[in-house]
Amino acid sequence: MAATDDARDRPVRSGAGSSDNAEMVRPAIPTAFTLVGVTAVLYLGREVFLPLAVAFLLTFALAPMVSALRKRSLPKLPAVILTVVLAFMAIGLFSFIVASQVTTLAQNIPTYQINILEKVRSLKEMGANGGIIERLSGAVERVGAELERGTQQPSAPTAETEPQKPLPVEIVTRQTTIDTLKNVIVPLASPFATAGLIIVVVIFMLLEREDLRDRFIRLVGYSDLHRTTEALQDAGKRVGRYLLMQLVVNTSYAIPVAIGLWLIGIPNAPLWGLLGLVLRFVPYIGPAIAMLLPLLLALAIAPGWSLVLWTAALFIVMELIINNIVEPWLYGSRTGLSPLAIIVSAIFWTWLWGPLGLILSTPLTVCLVVLGRHVPQFAFLDVLLGNEPVLEPHTRLYQRLLAGDPDEATDNAEEFLEDRYLVDYYDRIGIPALLLGEQDRQRGVMSDEQRRKLAASAQALVSNLEEVAQEEEDEEEDASSAKEEPDLLGEDAEETETPDLPDGEGKALLCLGGRGEIDDAVAAMLAQVLEVQGAAATSASHVALEPGNVGLLDLKNANTAVVAFLNSRSAAHARYAVRRLKRAKRGLRVGILLPRLEDDENKPLTAEAVNADFVAASIAEAVISGLSDKKAVPLKATASRLSRKRTRPKAAATAKA
Repeated sequence: MAATDDARDRPVRSGAGSSDNAEMVRPAIPTAFTLVGVTAVLYLGREVFLPLAVAFLLTFALAPMVSALRKRSLPKLPAVILTVVLAFMAIGLFSFIVASQVTTLAQNIPTYQINILEKVRSLKEMGANGGIIERLSGAVERVGAELERGTQQPSAPTAETEPQKPLPVEIVTRQTTIDTLKNVIVPLASPFATAGLIIVVVIFMLLEREDLRDRFIRLVGYSDLHRTTEALQDAGKRVGRYLLMQLVVNTSYAIPVAIGLWLIGIPNAPLWGLLGLVLRFVPYIGPAIAMLLPLLLALAIAPGWSLVLWTAALFIVMELIINNIVEPWLYGSRTGLSPLAIIVSAIFWTWLWGPLGLILSTPLTVCLVVLGRHVPQFAFLDVLLGNEPVLEPHTRLYQRLLAGDPDEATDNAEEFLEDRYLVDYYDRIGIPALLLGEQDRQRGVMSDEQRRKLAASAQALVSNLEEVAQEEEDEEEDASSAKEEPDLLGEDAEETETPDLPDGEGKALLCLGGRGEIDDAVAAMLAQVLEVQGAAATSASHVALEPGNVGLLDLKNANTAVVAFLNSRSAAHARYAVRRLKRAKRGLRVGILLPRLEDDENKPLTAEAVNADFVAASIAEAVISGLSDKKAVPLKATASRLSRKRTRPKAAATAKA
């Protein structure tokens, strides 16, 4: 059986209890005072930081275009100027079209009032004769009448006693021409000043891009030059690619939407297409807002309901196409952020910088994640916001087993087993997880209840994977004829990490736990893999190895017995287990399964030291050795017998002399 490797899988260390995993490096979390201070600075200085953030992201987006122009032998300054001019001309054209469409829409809104009233009237007629609308209206009227009755005065005031209402006074101030110009120019000057500032900053950032990079490296320090270089490249590639691919996706969404709205008769179709292009930069809620506005307009312009249904169908179909075809095809629209992080970041940046912060939330958060991924001081950002698993698979499995949740552990195992085999899962994740538990048990940090819960959860996991094991066994039977065919690839065939496991047809094996309940779980895993290979395998508890219970074991049909230990200091226990089993049945092959930690300083156990037929460090090795046709190693005599045998030749030699 050969396992197919998937390039997307992250490498998993075979020794889960290595020093790196045993002592996890905790990301440094800044104090609450630091976080509050940074947030306050960003909020109070939003007039400065917001244009800088926009210029920063535009620099990332326009840098590839500048590089492409420079590769065509265009000098740096003309390349930057041309890129910025084209970019802001596109932004200006976009703004002009939106403004003109909004103006046209505002002029036509009064003409839609009749249709809106007609729809309200039709809804009211639908609720006639005891309908829901009539009931709600009646309930509201009754509540209002009750409130009026409760607030009514005992005696109505007469005309003589009724106080006169004060006359409204309106103060009219005359404005000079300068005041009028000030009221008009000042509100317009602020956006234009901000736009001009952004343009200038983008130009200088593109011109001084290499110099800014060198200055940033100098601030970080030469000792982390490799890390800083990788961070800059990752940030530029990820943010630039996200912005570019998202623009392509949004454009491929906006154009069909605008054409479709124009065909079905929605006014100002270019406006809704352009708004959809922009709003899709807003995660999750952007597409909903882009669809809501045309739906309201369709509700207003037509007396019937068909136009509303056609509009809703258009947006739903386009969302399905974009989400299921275009985005997976382009693949570059992934941000590296978790879905929850996208929502939280959208809320945070909106509160901080308003609607523009909502649009910038995702690319800004991507920059923070890249910073946390490469700079240790900001590693907490990658942990909190990134979508990469923060726990190694075996550590996650250990935590789930320790919590007594084998169901979630089974779900994760089935996801792993979509591309791998059961022996891979046990050797790479299952056994390393149990090694972590054994390590905690030896350190005395695990209670007896936790140990029993861990072992029971591991046994439940093995039982839950029985169906997967049966499927693999059926696959092995179907592939047995294919294995007999000649290998067409020959010596050039790619080698896999997991060796081919032998066929166990006709072999009977007994798998036993060595010293505790956790060892029993390892024995159950081994027995399940042996059954996949066609062998008749059973598992037994470590209690069966006690002197009074060995004779009760059913060893009549067993060819081999394998004893599993997770404690590397089990040489004496392994020796006694081998001796008892070999004495219980003459000719029985007895092996030891002893996985080891990478940082284990104890001397590796050898088969000769415990008189075993083999010692395996993984389930795959135990299966290969356990299904071997080698003869059993004879049981060695004990030390007392050897001493008696050695004295007899001496006595015989003395008698001859």
